[in-house]
Amino acid sequence: MNQRREALIVGAGPAGLACAVTLARAGFKTTILEKSDRVGAVWHRHYDRLHLHTDRNHSALPEMRMPRAYPSYPSRGQVVDYLDGYAAHFDLRPVFGCTVAKVARDGANWRAETSQGSFAAPVAVVATGWADFPYRPDWPGRADYRGELIHSSEYRSPAPYRGRKVLVVGFGNSGGEIALDLAEANVDVTLAVRGPVSILPRDLLGLPILTWAIAQRYLPAAVADFIDAPLVRWAVGNTEKLGLKRPAKGPRRLIEEDGRIPLLDVGTVARIRDGAIGIKGGIASFTRGGVVFADSSAADFDAIILATGFRPDLRALLPDAAAALDGNGRPRVSGRTTAAPGLYFCGLIAVPTGQFREIAIEAKRIARLATEYVASHSSVQRTTL
Repeated sequence: MNQRREALIVGAGPAGLACAVTLARAGFKTTILEKSDRVGAVWHRHYDRLHLHTDRNHSALPEMRMPRAYPSYPSRGQVVDYLDGYAAHFDLRPVFGCTVAKVARDGANWRAETSQGSFAAPVAVVATGWADFPYRPDWPGRADYRGELIHSSEYRSPAPYRGRKVLVVGFGNSGGEIALDLAEANVDVTLAVRGPVSILPRDLLGLPILTWAIAQRYLPAAVADFIDAPLVRWAVGNTEKLGLKRPAKGPRRLIEEDGRIPLLDVGTVARIRDGAIGIKGGIASFTRGGVVFADSSAADFDAIILATGFRPDLRALLPDAAAALDGNGRPRVSGRTTAAPGLYFCGLIAVPTGQFREIAIEAKRIARLATEYVASHSSVQRTTL
């Protein structure tokens, strides 16, 4: 009796599409379960000015390069077109409008209970990404605030904020780029930056910063950070004079040890220097009209945008896979064999060498591991018959 070469894939974003292609090439029949009505739904929802922070040449999914006509850093719309074209080229047909309530062990299979019925296969890949888990911290008085309060995942463009005073909370890539977007539209914008920030230039000495990270990927993180530090300081400049503290760890160590992705600067630092973007510290509490900062100063804002990141928690989705998750419900590994046989994650852990590039690598590895798993399981079944 042979184990079926079938796989369930949860999510039709870049990771889900990549896994569908590599698994199909390995002889699997794949079923992609997608709760929205399109592939790459998160990229359709991103803010208008967003561009890939990694260059085109290092951001292709398996077996299909991004068009040569694209710029070095493709726009949101171009990424959407690429994902649509990728699905069409490989004839990927997700089950759309299919919300997955849970994926649980059912004998030798993983069974997905969804809004469109039950699906089962010996292999399951969770490729949901992070966007469904926006993190909204709580502060004293937050419920009393009477202005507009949104998460960065809900921001689209500066148009609704013209003539208003806006606070962006958090200085990661989303916070930095949203603040820049607002400043370039002449919106009165301030960044609330609670702690030290790691800032990298998007390009260094004419090369994408990702190229440097890939070239140094076999070096220990501390060594790579030590080598790069003088060049990064030269490229970014002294940011401590701007009220931005530098972290004790270098950018590679921050990613590998803490899962914190540095800001890839696309112009935000220059607008802080020229005063177009204000800088304040962390928030102590909210008021009806604004916030009180950690230094006890207070200010009113018409709108506050929480660029406070995402905290995926997969415990409800995967009730039988506790060993594959850490105490916060995040995967312990991505693109590798997990503690739950036949279950894999793709693109769910931050890396210094580019998320699209990592997705492509992980998708190929998952196809190989899934093939080995099914073959091994079939062998065990034959032995016990």
